[in-house]
Amino acid sequence: MIRSYIKNIILAILSPLLITTPPLVLPPPYEKIIQEIITVFSVDNYDDGSLAPIILRLAWHCCATYDVTTNTGGSNGATMRFVPEITDEGNYGLDVARAALEPIKQRYPTISYADLWTLAGKVAIEHMGGPTIIWKSGRVDYTNDQDVPPNGLLPFADKNANHVRKTFTRLGFNDRETVALIGAHGVGRCHKRFSGWEGKWTSIPKTFSNQFYVVLLNEIWSQGEVPETGKTQYFNADKSLIMLNTDMELIRDKSYLRWVEIYAKDEPRFLHDFSAAFAKLLELGIKREPF
Repeated sequence: MIRSYIKNIILAILSPLLITTPPLVLPPPYEKIIQEIITVFSVDNYDDGSLAPIILRLAWHCCATYDVTTNTGGSNGATMRFVPEITDEGNYGLDVARAALEPIKQRYPTISYADLWTLAGKVAIEHMGGPTIIWKSGRVDYTNDQDVPPNGLLPFADKNANHVRKTFTRLGFNDRETVALIGAHGVGRCHKRFSGWEGKWTSIPKTFSNQFYVVLLNEIWSQGEVPETGKTQYFNADKSLIMLNTDMELIRDKSYLRWVEIYAKDEPRFLHDFSAAFAKLLELGIKREPF
């Protein structure tokens, strides 16, 4: 345990993601809030019995409006509470995640929505067996819609590799970080009632692993349509699993393919790289009050 503790301290000191190192154990009331977040994950009548994947998606989409060139957007402000962000088609269905977390916000009114939603994303990843994610508090909720980012900043799943690279470059991520973050598609599923696409990426949608890359490389994919919506997606041979066009672009683009192959063979490397990239994602656009 001592060796592991020292290793964690060294990693935190050397991390390029944060100016200051967060405590290894979050102070009260965050530990209590974490325990309450865990209690909302298990829901028998939703998907595979867990809200953890969609709560992870909520945290990710909160941050994905960031623009590195203007230092605008990101999780600060919890702008998904306002129009137009709440109506962005990429956020359809996230009302389920927000509603699940609302009772916790009411019990702990001092935590901002922005902190609660991002903390819940961290907890969801760890609850599903993923890596430990460094998280810091201090996000402030906006009181009006003045600084809400425009719609259309989230990745479009039917686009090509150029779109993926442009989107993630705007966020400040390189190709390695991009492929690592997209690996979160290994959990959860698409819903035709929300996005028009339907199905899960892996056979273990409640377990955070490198299976997204393994499946992407090893299954035989054919293009097809979701009958009810006409949306194009890719199916494996028995149509039990799916990929979106942006997923397929990861093996069509040479730079992305390199990292897909690395992560498919080396799960610890994927978990390490994802942890760093997601911690960086959570910090985008935060303007903390000076002490």
